[in-house]
Amino acid sequence: MDRATSPPSHTAGSTPYKNLDELRMENSLLRARLEDLLDQAHRNQHIMARHQRFDLKLISASHFEELISCIFSGLAETPELDMLTLILVDQRSHLQQMLADLKVDLHTFPHLLFVSSEQDIEPYITENGIPSLGKYERSLHQELFSSGEKEPASIAIIPLWRQDRLIGCLNLGSFKPDRFLSSMATDFIQRLGSIIAICLENVLNNQRLTYIGLTDPLTNISNRRYVEQRALEEIARAQRQQYGIACLYLDIDFFKKINDQHGHQGGDDVLCEVARRIKAELRLSDTLGRFGGEEFVVLLINANVQDAILVAERIRQSIAGKIFQLSDACQCQTTISIGISTIHERANTGDAATLAREMLLRADRALYEAKNTGRNRYAINL
Repeated sequence: MDRATSPPSHTAGSTPYKNLDELRMENSLLRARLEDLLDQAHRNQHIMARHQRFDLKLISASHFEELISCIFSGLAETPELDMLTLILVDQRSHLQQMLADLKVDLHTFPHLLFVSSEQDIEPYITENGIPSLGKYERSLHQELFSSGEKEPASIAIIPLWRQDRLIGCLNLGSFKPDRFLSSMATDFIQRLGSIIAICLENVLNNQRLTYIGLTDPLTNISNRRYVEQRALEEIARAQRQQYGIACLYLDIDFFKKINDQHGHQGGDDVLCEVARRIKAELRLSDTLGRFGGEEFVVLLINANVQDAILVAERIRQSIAGKIFQLSDACQCQTTISIGISTIHERANTGDAATLAREMLLRADRALYEAKNTGRNRYAINL
């Protein structure tokens, strides 16, 4: 046979031509592999888009309640994530007090927990400060998931850092033992922790600015501007939900004598203690504010005149019934006079601003009646 037309010979170690069936099989396997890769790419794209939407919601949250709701609702959609808690460091409960004063109901977030110092969560944080993944151990991790009804099998603890300061931790739990393994990469959840920490710092700073602008700096209760704003909001809400509102206008009796006898520091001590005693008689939903000088105003939500009388009498007794300890080691006693007005649910119609002004004016007139008829008492102007 001519060399030019003879078939090529196979040498040792060379790969023989594959037959048609083998090529078809290999091609089919490659197509299946490519389809798997394409499906995975689509899934990854979907996951990334979901995370991007979640990030945007976090970043756009303008106040604390919105951010916490976003964190819990957004992460709840994560596959095989069965438990979630958020722990924040709150020294001397300042954060919780501020949020309560701003009418943030923390009871709506049972999986939001507070600790008094960084040391309370440091045992759960790794030495290098990165997220910790692995098996749930009851003796070590029980406090992190105490708000849940069941215990997780595997967990991820994500520290929340801001400017080298540990402000809390985000704790994820799964009933699947292999959901969070110590061998897994932590880049993604570490990034999540960074975003949440920044957003928390941002909304809390905004809340602090709001709180400062609406708070009396001496007594640390609301100022007049906040009470007037709150009155408009509560009257409008009461119109929609059909309940009554009561207003107490309070004035410390003979306050000038306290200043003359004990100086302005003594007067400040009395103002702060009076504010504390009034607040102790109120519910979280009620509002207390200093209107200036020795005058205070209380808004009682979903209350009638009988409710207002009970609260006013408790406040009166709390002021008159206990000696005031002053910072210069002196003591004094004082009393308080109270004017009461209400807006009955059937009378709560019309412009909220007008109703608020009339309610405060009637309470103010009742206060003067209490002053003129002996002090250390309440009077009513319906």
